[in-house]
Amino acid sequence: MIRVLLADDEALFRGGLRMLLEAQDDLEVVAEVTDGAQAVARTLELVPDVVLMDLQMPVLDGLSALAELARRGSPAKVLVLTTFDLDRNLYEALRAGAAGFFLKSARPARLVEAVRAVADGDELLDPALTHRLLARWMEQAPAADQARLAHVTEREREVLALVGRGLTNKEIAGQLFVAESTVKTHVVRLLTKTRSRDRVQLVILAHDLGLRT
Repeated sequence: MIRVLLADDEALFRGGLRMLLEAQDDLEVVAEVTDGAQAVARTLELVPDVVLMDLQMPVLDGLSALAELARRGSPAKVLVLTTFDLDRNLYEALRAGAAGFFLKSARPARLVEAVRAVADGDELLDPALTHRLLARWMEQAPAADQARLAHVTEREREVLALVGRGLTNKEIAGQLFVAESTVKTHVVRLLTKTRSRDRVQLVILAHDLGLRT
């Protein structure tokens, strides 16, 4: 069972989210909070697998709550939900340790899959936001070196291109007709071979090198 904590000050949205998640056999909402300070306190107390966190909250905003959870060593995966898609919010949330970033307008089924993916160790972005991250990154980082792919196999290139499209491991497995565990192995090898810190850096690398699939 995947244990989820909801952090959002909008009661109507929070209630809808609870109904959506608890309709799934493998998801359980363990708490709801309405501000960032409560989010930090209850996450440290309950140790959920995933925290769905709004960025715009009173007392302590989502970015500050993310940073505090990271400082306190929380193992919970934080999936940021927001109605805003500002470049600064996206970039700063990822820097603060978010495992994913989704607009509240995302399809419900996609959000449910995102919760599962993040709980399973994936890091992912709403595909609609990927280009914003890339645009911001390109302002600050040099072009990636083709040499980073020197030891990457053809299959790993395919996986890298699909990661670059924002697909989860499960979705990549479906595209390539392989087991999800096989995809996980490819991703781990890609992280090592390309000297990437996390999945977000793989997304950046795929786009920087113009990989397509």
